[in-house]
Amino acid sequence: MAEQLAQLADDRALLGRTSTAERVSDILRSRVADGYFPPGTRLSEDSIGGALGVSRNTLREAFRLLTHERLLVHELNRGVFVRVLTVEDVEDIYRTRALVECAVVRGLGEAPYPLRGLADAVAAGGTAAAEDDWKAVGTANIHFHQELVALARSARTDELMRSVFAELRLAFHLVDDPRRLHEPYLARNGEILGALEAGERGAAEGLLERYLADSLERVVEVYRRRVSSAQSQ
Repeated sequence: MAEQLAQLADDRALLGRTSTAERVSDILRSRVADGYFPPGTRLSEDSIGGALGVSRNTLREAFRLLTHERLLVHELNRGVFVRVLTVEDVEDIYRTRALVECAVVRGLGEAPYPLRGLADAVAAGGTAAAEDDWKAVGTANIHFHQELVALARSARTDELMRSVFAELRLAFHLVDDPRRLHEPYLARNGEILGALEAGERGAAEGLLERYLADSLERVVEVYRRRVSSAQSQ
């Protein structure tokens, strides 16, 4: 925890003079999504408030916002914790992803599409895999799907999926073999990108639909085993 708090203190400069609960929640959301505070971690008001230099009321409001986003949970007389997802949560996340991401691709209109962000995410995933950094591969994969959603050019959709992807990262943090989880989708991201580059919107949607169904099956299999193992200890 000391290392995480030291890194969190580095974020204090991001708050500037206009510190708000929303900006604090942005910082904490990123830190939770990146795994600095793993699922099940109790978040200390005193320690985090001191690291960021914000008032207790501001921090509590930030906690409230992130609880509303289902990233944190408040337990009576115990405090605030990073949420541990259930298998049902993971299944619901993927239902939402399929509804939104496939609809984005379906509604793209005529090519060409602005695909630079997707291409950069594919390249970042390949680089991370070559360096055997599978956590970074997972991050690149999330970025790929964020860029895919961004093709809709909808601030509301971006905001909705920002929370969904942050929740998904909570599940990833409990997986003990990230390579097995993420490696199969490196090539499949490239296939979706290739279909969009060719203007084949229908083919891209079909690839994405199968991708998400296969990913759900794999994540649920691994996640169920990991959660069961943790509960039996």
